[in-house]
Amino acid sequence: KKLKTNVKFLYKVIKTYNSAMSFSLTLFSLTLLANSVLPITIIKDCYDGDTCTTLDNERIRLACIDTPELKGKNADPFAANKAKKFLNDLIVHEEVKIRRITKDKYGRTVAELFKNDVNIQKLIVEKEYGKIYRKYSYQCEWTNNY
Repeated sequence: KKLKTNVKFLYKVIKTYNSAMSFSLTLFSLTLLANSVLPITIIKDCYDGDTCTTLDNERIRLACIDTPELKGKNADPFAANKAKKFLNDLIVHEEVKIRRITKDKYGRTVAELFKNDVNIQKLIVEKEYGKIYRKYSYQCEWTNNY
């Protein structure tokens, strides 16, 4: 009887694991598929670590992150210039995929950018040039893991 109970338990564990793995693989596949069909744009320049302009003069505010400010009362010019240089070196004059989310109060397009399927916003956070902007983090699925 104990063996039968253990087999039933093991079966439930395997079934749950398989369901979770199947869900994870499906979600991963959908993310890859979504990224593969995103429109492409070329970045002309980046004003700071989270604001860029495309060759079409579309102003882009990188979604879900905040980098140090260049000007103002909370400015940190040294850190801000490091973030700006990192972003410019990474994506200026490069094709990037763009996932447009909304417009902000300044009329900029709030978007996620991807270069070679690497999420630029996530990379900025990982390299510590910026942090997750918690107020808007719901717009980017990757922030759930931080």
